[in-house]
Amino acid sequence: MTAPSPRALAWRRRGAAFAAGWRQFASQRSGLVGLGLLVVIVLLAILAPVITDQGGLDVTEATGGTMAPPDGEYPLGTDRSGRSVLLLTLWSSRVSLLVGFVATLLSIAIGTVIGILAAHYGRWVSAGLMRVTDFFLVIPSLVLAIALSTVMERGIGTIILAIGLTSWPSAARLVRAQTLTIEARPYIERSKALGGGHLHVITKHVLPAVLPLVFVNTTLAVGSAIVAESTLSFLGLGDPDPMRPSWGTMLRSAWLDSAVLAGAWWYLLPPGIAIAIVVLAFTMCGRALEAVLNPRLREG
Repeated sequence: MTAPSPRALAWRRRGAAFAAGWRQFASQRSGLVGLGLLVVIVLLAILAPVITDQGGLDVTEATGGTMAPPDGEYPLGTDRSGRSVLLLTLWSSRVSLLVGFVATLLSIAIGTVIGILAAHYGRWVSAGLMRVTDFFLVIPSLVLAIALSTVMERGIGTIILAIGLTSWPSAARLVRAQTLTIEARPYIERSKALGGGHLHVITKHVLPAVLPLVFVNTTLAVGSAIVAESTLSFLGLGDPDPMRPSWGTMLRSAWLDSAVLAGAWWYLLPPGIAIAIVVLAFTMCGRALEAVLNPRLREG
């Protein structure tokens, strides 16, 4: 019998590590609950064009009454234009989740690159990159996002750039600290002594060791990105297209239409509850992943 190749052994070890990690994650009840909620919400967002008609978002085709209460035809009532609040909530999930995921990936990518470069090269490179990071940390990210959204054309792309380009400093500092710890290990010195260049050390040794922390931070950051998108949209800086609503634009519309004064709780609560549930689900998953990847937390 021929011995398995090194690549096959590596994949076997990765599979065993993934199975062990999944068992640890499954032992965290809160993580399973959060994962289940996310799966349901993401599936509803993906299947919204299949299970509903986007034409109902058009105010010219609305058939309901003005802020009518929930009934058999409209389970969550209608807005001022007569559109179904349930339909708006489902379609808004597509925009809010898209912005949350893409903006988080952008911010984590920027933070990871800056953190690794600052820790690996040190000296003036680290000093320069950390001063830039400190500048973004001093100024509130929401203020910078509002400024960018104001000077750029309104739209989903602008919201993603505004959030992604202003929320990376915390990730950069976390990655830098983790990279400094990894760079001090003996196998890094051995790799350099054997002729490994900067690119080899970063891609083959540092990045794989940093990725678990990056993955956990990504899970926790998506909720913050969704809240940031909702805040910007509530302030009137979101996508102006009524056919691409988000939970933030729904809250803004309910506020402008004086839903509270009119007693139309069904107009205001669904987007707010949806934001709270999604953020809670991502937080629960992130905390469970932290316990899986950090033995000290798992022992506690």
